Amino acid sequence: MRRTMLIEAEIWTVARTEKGNAVLIKPVGSDRAVPIFIGQLEAQSILFGLAGVPVPRPMTHDLFLSVLEKTNVSVERVEITELKDRTFYSRLLLKHGMKRLTLDARPSDSLGIASRVHCPVFIAETIVDEASVAVNLISEDEARLEPDDPFQEDLQEESSREELEKALEQAVETENYEEAARIRDQLNEL
Repeated sequence: MRRTMLIEAEIWTVARTEKGNAVLIKPVGSDRAVPIFIGQLEAQSILFGLAGVPVPRPMTHDLFLSVLEKTNVSVERVEITELKDRTFYSRLLLKHGMKRLTLDARPSDSLGIASRVHCPVFIAETIVDEASVAVNLISEDEARLEPDDPFQEDLQEESSREELEKALEQAVETENYEEAARIRDQLNEL
């Protein structure tokens, strides 16, 4: 079996495209990038990590890193190793003393962690050959979402959503169904 050649890369940007959010992985020194489509929460987490945005409560990636720190495990690197049936595969390489551990992980989670610890990121050369696009083809509208751009609104929206959900629960408890329907419609708009 042929060994997969990995090349060093970087998290170039997180972009919003007509197909959804994508994290773009760019091999170092290359004019190409591999778009990996991810969910909005994962995009937000990666952006927060890249920008060093403090959050009031730990997000999942922060929690995972806290557990690693408490157990004296460090993240050595992230590898994006495979593209099979339009699904990307990655792994986290960890170090605990003299032991090395490898964990299977979704690329979005691996990159969320890498964005916080600034560890090296590697990608299989075959993936770059198969799935990369020229960076000059990425429009200004798609590239460089900033953490305070749409995602700060998401945090405010999340707070509003929680308040609305509580109000909805209260309206149902008091049998004020007209008010409950109005709140439900507001929630659906969010």
